[in-house]
Amino acid sequence: MKFTAFERKLQGTGASRRLRLSGKVPGIVFGAGEPTNIELDHNALFHALKKEAFHSTILEMELNGKVDQVLLRDVQYHPYKPQVLHVDFQRVDDTTKITKKIPLHFKGEADSVAVKNDKCTVDHVITELNITCLARQLPEFIEVDLSGLTLGHSLHVNDLTLPAGVKVVVHGKPNPAVATAVAPKAEEIVVVAAPAADDKKGKKGKK
Repeated sequence: MKFTAFERKLQGTGASRRLRLSGKVPGIVFGAGEPTNIELDHNALFHALKKEAFHSTILEMELNGKVDQVLLRDVQYHPYKPQVLHVDFQRVDDTTKITKKIPLHFKGEADSVAVKNDKCTVDHVITELNITCLARQLPEFIEVDLSGLTLGHSLHVNDLTLPAGVKVVVHGKPNPAVATAVAPKAEEIVVVAAPAADDKKGKKGKK
């Protein structure tokens, strides 16, 4: 994906506020040289941020007539308005090693024995994975095949097929669960007992 940025001359809180009022977003590009303050069109950036690929792929940023490869690193949003307040990008090249969270795309769930035969529901324990790799090896997403999932079993990180050069970064559990088959809950039937004959007589007597 490609986008256009412009060099930002003025800095400071007041300058950033005026920039936002004019429909722009302040930002910064760091890595591979001196950091550069930039500004971007708010509406174009806002719509781009809705696309998954904008968060998880190498982007082409045109700045001052030059195109750099960059990676989205941070976005700050207004607490309640649909407004982007600030954005950070990192310059990368073929030798840059990065660590980033990548979304998981699940497939084959409906075809699994757990769902098809045992009427299980599948709990997606995690929906993104922290990985490390060279920038040129960064995948847009990692596919998770659930077609082999059976009742009472889970799919773990070590079961995933990772692209070449990609390694998972885990903290805590060395092989966390990615998805698990949850058995359907048995319906509980509540039987209301009829009042005993003595109780009925007692009630009539009280009247």
